[in-house]
Amino acid sequence: MENTELREALQSLKSTKVRMTPQRHAILEFLFNCDSHPTADDIYKSLENNFPNMSVATVYNNLRVFKEAGLVRELTYGDSSSRFDSNTTKHYHVICDSCGKIVDFHYPGLDEVETLAEHVAGFEVKNHRMEVYGTCPECRKG
Repeated sequence: MENTELREALQSLKSTKVRMTPQRHAILEFLFNCDSHPTADDIYKSLENNFPNMSVATVYNNLRVFKEAGLVRELTYGDSSSRFDSNTTKHYHVICDSCGKIVDFHYPGLDEVETLAEHVAGFEVKNHRMEVYGTCPECRKG
């Protein structure tokens, strides 16, 4: 069963004339049903049994299409692999130093930081990003 966000994303792709292949649908569905922030390799490994002819390059190419369509965000942290997030609304991430787990959170008060930065620095601010680092509950138990 498809969730509302996935249906809207599929409709959005159709309106841009992007052909919906079974692999493309599966990748998009995986992203929208995943509460983690997977890498392209994570997505590939999860889907390879269902699509034995699919390559990692296919996953990367489709992620690029989704990113250009505004359906996913690419998250880059240092030298580690990019992670992908189907939640494109403004939000922040808490990242575990031990296992790399990423959890979404939203704090509306931080939305004002762009306005303040524009006022103080005179910049035309387009966006901002903030990450919070710590140790997740699972790693603290371990």
